[in-house]
Amino acid sequence: MQYYIITGASRGLGKALAEAVLSYPDTKVLGVSRNATIEHERYQHQPLDLSDMEALQNNVTKIFPAWSDADSITLINNAGVLGEIAYVGEQTNEHYNFVFDVNLVAPAMLMNTFLSAYSSLNVPRTVLNISSGAAQRPVDGWGAYCASKAALEMLSQVAQKEQDLRGSGIRIRALAPGVVDTGMQEQIRGADGQSFSEAEWFKALHQDKKLAASDEVAGKTIRWLRKEYLETKILLRVDDFE
Repeated sequence: MQYYIITGASRGLGKALAEAVLSYPDTKVLGVSRNATIEHERYQHQPLDLSDMEALQNNVTKIFPAWSDADSITLINNAGVLGEIAYVGEQTNEHYNFVFDVNLVAPAMLMNTFLSAYSSLNVPRTVLNISSGAAQRPVDGWGAYCASKAALEMLSQVAQKEQDLRGSGIRIRALAPGVVDTGMQEQIRGADGQSFSEAEWFKALHQDKKLAASDEVAGKTIRWLRKEYLETKILLRVDDFE
């Protein structure tokens, strides 16, 4: 049985990823999110708010059970937030706590626990951290989002180097899925142009139907995850899977 742990599985790309996994009969999904929106015999829901650090600390071990029949185990750190779209110096300090907790601290804790829990297994193990193209370029109004995703990419690279040095065989990757048609895009299109100079560009992408469908991106991602380990590139884009 191939086991997948997916955060943010209640909507958007996370839900699409879970449904793509469940389309294969030899899989089970443990979805981590505040709400359960998937009903399937091979789906298990773990209710958790990843912005609540105390709750995460108290419940993190529940997310990584001992699966004696596992043929592979994959963690997909998908949950993420854009946060308030505003310039640095025009936001509350709490905003940074929230965005960094969800986008960086929670994935770091989950990856850390995953590696600790499954380090001794002799089955394929993968951590896929969902990043963003914004990790590689500055976007005005997105300071916390850009910085948190950039930090997640660097953490992915460091963790992979460490696993390589240990010879564990564990694969750690960061994926920028592209501009996907999700609720986050609705938030972006509603942003004030005074706090986000690219607002009109994102609106045009939607109007011109150039946003990628979440089920299409999810399908490509899961097909790639189910393949043998061949690539060595750590920072990935969905186009790399074609």
